[in-house]
Amino acid sequence: MSIRLRLTLWYSGILSVVLLIFGLGLYGLVYHYYFQTVEDDLQEQAEKVFSRIEPRMTMTLRGGITPDFVLQGRDIINNTGKYYQVANFENGNISRSENLSQLNLSLPELTSAKKQRLVNEGYFIEHTRIENLNVFIYNRAVPLVLNGQPQLAGVFQAAVFLTADEKLFTLLRNILLITALVTVMLAASLGWYLARKALRPIEQVIAATNSIEKGTDLHNRINYYGPNDEIGRLTATINGMLGRLQHTYSELEEVNHTQRRFVSDASHELRTPLTTIRGNVDLLEKMWKRMADSGMQQDSEQIEMSLEAMHDIASEAARMSRLVNDLLSLARADAGFQIAKIEQDILPIVEDVVRKAQLLPRTVEWSSGDLSALNGVQVYGSRDYLQQLLFIFIENAFKYTEVGFVKLDSLRTDNQIGIRIEDSGLGMDKEEVPLIFERFYRADLSRGKTAGTGLGLSIAKWIIDEHQGSIEVKTTQGEGSIFIIWLPITVPSDSSDLGISIPTDNQV
Repeated sequence: MSIRLRLTLWYSGILSVVLLIFGLGLYGLVYHYYFQTVEDDLQEQAEKVFSRIEPRMTMTLRGGITPDFVLQGRDIINNTGKYYQVANFENGNISRSENLSQLNLSLPELTSAKKQRLVNEGYFIEHTRIENLNVFIYNRAVPLVLNGQPQLAGVFQAAVFLTADEKLFTLLRNILLITALVTVMLAASLGWYLARKALRPIEQVIAATNSIEKGTDLHNRINYYGPNDEIGRLTATINGMLGRLQHTYSELEEVNHTQRRFVSDASHELRTPLTTIRGNVDLLEKMWKRMADSGMQQDSEQIEMSLEAMHDIASEAARMSRLVNDLLSLARADAGFQIAKIEQDILPIVEDVVRKAQLLPRTVEWSSGDLSALNGVQVYGSRDYLQQLLFIFIENAFKYTEVGFVKLDSLRTDNQIGIRIEDSGLGMDKEEVPLIFERFYRADLSRGKTAGTGLGLSIAKWIIDEHQGSIEVKTTQGEGSIFIIWLPITVPSDSSDLGISIPTDNQV
């Protein structure tokens, strides 16, 4: 059963109950008021007629007393729509009004219980039936005083027939019933239409959801131009959810694209050293097999070729080892791995890196500048990863600087410490700066000239992000580059140790 049908049935049922209660209440109130008015009018007219009764006492032959009741004012009696009768309890005579005689009817005799009620109350009104006709009868005692004692000589009865009144109330019942049925039918039809109109946005939600499910088109939105009611808020919520789903879907698509490119590039990078290793192994195998088959002794040329092949194998194996380590670091980053960090002095870490960097292979001058800005400064980080971060930038500087210098020094702002690595190497276009931290990206000028996998700066960016830091890049193609690593300070040093910051061209 649909919501629209349930809503229609609910308010149709509620309206029916309300109309039933209203109809019964109205009918009962009118019925009670009307027939109370009929009873009051009957009593009033009966009292007027009763006041005109004159009992006349006559003596019987046996010495008894027989009352003779005379009804006066017959014009009033016959024109009020009421019927009157006087019954004599002594002789059983009944005197009826002319209109009652014309009907050839007699009002019912009183039982002993009703006679006793007359004695106690003096009068009462009863609702009874005479020949299948509903009638109100006003019974009043006709007293007679004998020897100073009141006695019940007879009963005066006034009646009014309710045939016309019953027809009136039958008509009223029919009108109320028909009106209620028509009202419920009209309300149900109008309610069905209004429910359909009110629930139309939900149908639009269903249609939009079906189109998204079938076509995976997350750009669809539900068009709603009504008030900001429950349906409006529901529509806004669903549109917001669709927006978030679209954003999430786009991010997933981007991640999948990046992952596919990453796998492709990693496969390509791994295939090169594997091909070199396999080729050299095949070469060594052929050389040693030929020597074994001919029984020849090793000469200097063969030994030299073997040493070169083994050197290539060792070099490519080391390259593969570095690549696998880099891939492992990036896999940890993608998996949400968090670096364990503690508060520690930054100066000893940088001094240790400066000392070890002298042993790295290089063709340029290596020097450390002013490191006084690092005195007494603590950062929240990992010693090993911070050293790895600095070595990545220093090794890159050595790799892409054929002549000139590579220099490391420090800077300081109010709440950050900067470690600057400057070189006089190849440099790059400023348009390439946002791309150098992507995985496997290498500038066109360096591609093929220098060995590398293009993963170092991606790892460096992850380490910087884990330390809540940032990287600032200044570069000019053919003149060199400056990288400044900014890290937040946890324990500031004295203000006299502040350094001077250089202007920012690119900050990542």
